[in-house]
Amino acid sequence: MAVLRAGLLGLGMMGRHHARILRDVEGVELVAVADPGGDPHRVATGMEVLADVDGLIGAGIDIAVVAIPTRFHADAALALADAGVHTLVEKPIADDTETGRRVAEAFRSRGLIGAVGHVERFNPALQQLRARLAHGDAGDVFQIATRRQSSFPSRIGDVGVAKDLGTHDIDLTGWVAQSTYSSVSAQTAHKSGRAHEDMISITGRLENGIVANHLINWLSPMKERVTVVTGERGAFVADTATGDLTFYSNGTVALEWESMSTFRGVSEGDVTRFAFAKKEPLRSELEAFRDTVRGETTELSTMAEAAHTLEVVESALRSAQAGGELIVTGRVTP
Repeated sequence: MAVLRAGLLGLGMMGRHHARILRDVEGVELVAVADPGGDPHRVATGMEVLADVDGLIGAGIDIAVVAIPTRFHADAALALADAGVHTLVEKPIADDTETGRRVAEAFRSRGLIGAVGHVERFNPALQQLRARLAHGDAGDVFQIATRRQSSFPSRIGDVGVAKDLGTHDIDLTGWVAQSTYSSVSAQTAHKSGRAHEDMISITGRLENGIVANHLINWLSPMKERVTVVTGERGAFVADTATGDLTFYSNGTVALEWESMSTFRGVSEGDVTRFAFAKKEPLRSELEAFRDTVRGETTELSTMAEAAHTLEVVESALRSAQAGGELIVTGRVTP
């Protein structure tokens, strides 16, 4: 099978990792890189650093990865679509939902692969979790709760924590549950003196009835990346920072200590920490991008799905401003 000629737009914090992995993915050759800001991490290694997306297109590429600030995503992606280049854009897909849908349609109408880097789909803990939920290991799922907290990354200046980090949690929750959001409400906080929010607490309901909760902020001195899925048979806890998955099963042995039984409600059972292979999520994602371009079915986030994710986040932000619940009206279309 022919090797795919790849171009990379953006050599910053994310771009440097894309460059490292694209050089090592079988069936892909990184032939061109571009960044108007140069090569701060020195990842070009002998290649000319082109000025913009037009330079990449001129290099005769088959696929492209866009890893530049959010406000530039749409223009770059649309240029690549016009040039017939299959493209993976880092999340979020665009500044706003309407623009995201326009980008998705540009790729769909041309028969091109358009994908978005919701890399948590390729976290080994979440892949294991999704498979075990599909097998019925948790029984009926009641709730999915996520916590994504860390200190403020100074490199992010054009969006708030909801669009930068919250899109991860919205996408992974819908993907794990295999459902879309039907309604959402939220509260935000602005504590760092920036125009955008640096904390958001989201409550939502999925179309399949699962309740979702997300706590996301840039105000914590600790880094936390946790997803908890609670069902009738117990609770799965996925630590996506370490790739670990643990299951806390509901107990089957009756408690004889009456006061403790009343206090605990659901009784505690066995705790199982699963062992499985752990592959770097970004590598898995880029391999899935390659495979999707080759015609295979993968778990890669489509641009249509990413536009829905962005709509959920924007609905949450509007809810926080209005002080009430909002219905998510958009639907994911192929």
